[in-house]
Amino acid sequence: MQIIGIGETIIDIIFKNNCPISANPGGSTFNTFISLGRMGLDATFVSEVGNDHFGQMACDFLRSNRLTDKYMHRYSDGKTPIAIAFLDKENNAEYAFYKESPKQLQELTYPLIAENDIFIFGSYFALNPSFRNRVKTLTEKAKNANAIVYYDPNFRPSHLAELPELQKSLEENFASADVVRGSDEDFFYLFREKDLEKIYKKVSYFCKNMICTRGANGVEVFTPNFHKHYDTPKIEAKSTIGAGDNFNAGFIYGLKKYQITKKALPLLTENEWDKLIRCATAFSTEVCCSVENYVSVDFAKNFK
Repeated sequence: MQIIGIGETIIDIIFKNNCPISANPGGSTFNTFISLGRMGLDATFVSEVGNDHFGQMACDFLRSNRLTDKYMHRYSDGKTPIAIAFLDKENNAEYAFYKESPKQLQELTYPLIAENDIFIFGSYFALNPSFRNRVKTLTEKAKNANAIVYYDPNFRPSHLAELPELQKSLEENFASADVVRGSDEDFFYLFREKDLEKIYKKVSYFCKNMICTRGANGVEVFTPNFHKHYDTPKIEAKSTIGAGDNFNAGFIYGLKKYQITKKALPLLTENEWDKLIRCATAFSTEVCCSVENYVSVDFAKNFK
C-alpha cells in the first residue's frame, strides 16, 4: 500500500511581529508528505518547481525526509512560488502569495497506482483551471485502480469570486473521494452554511464520509452510520500553519497502520474511526506546537 499525492510546492516564509522567524518548503499536500516521509511510509509526491535555488531547496528537502524527488518536475521559464505568512497574536496566519508561473506547462510523468493505495489531493491547486487536467488525470487513475481517495478542499476566501466557475470541478472532486476532510471555515466558504448536518447532506450526495476539523472546538465525523464529536487537546499553539495538512497525514498514517482497505472503509466501526481520529489529532496537535509545517523527527520516532 503506497501513498501518492499531487499538489503545489511553495516556500513558506513566516513572520511574527514583522520579523521573519522561519523559511521552509511547503504547500498543503507537500506538508502532508513530509510528515509521512518522516514516519517512514512509502509516499510519492507529484509536483513541479522552478529550476532555481528555492526549487532545489524543495527537492533536497524531500530527499532528506526519505521521499523521492523523481516526480518533482522542474521548469526554467518561471520561479518557485513563495508564500508569506503573518502570524497574529493567536498565531493564526494571514497569507500573501508571490508567483511567477511558467508560460507553458510541461508534460508530467506519474507513478503507477494500485488497488488499496492511498491517493490524496486538494486545495485550490485541485480546482485551478491551469492545473485541472493534471489533477483529473491522476484522480481518475486512482479511482480506476480502486485506490482510497482522500480530498481536502482547503478553500481560501481569496477564491470566493471564482466559486461559480469552479463548482463543476469541486463536485467532481467530491465525487471522486472516499473521504472528504475540511475545516469548518472551508465548508462555510464553499456552502455559506454553518450547520454541519446540512453541509454533510450536500457533501454526502457525492461522498459518504466527511470529516470537519474545528480547531480548538474539536472534530466532527459524519458517516452513513453515525455522527460523532471528538474533543481536541487544549494547547498553546505556536503556529496553526500545517495543522489541517498534518491531520490529513495522521489519518492516512492510521489507514496504513490499521491496514484499512478500499472495501473495508465503508464498513468501519465507530471504534475503528476513533483510532483513525486519534492518529490524525496527534499529528495535528504536534504541528501546532512548533513553527514547522510537519511533525518533528522526534515525534515520528516516538509515535511509531
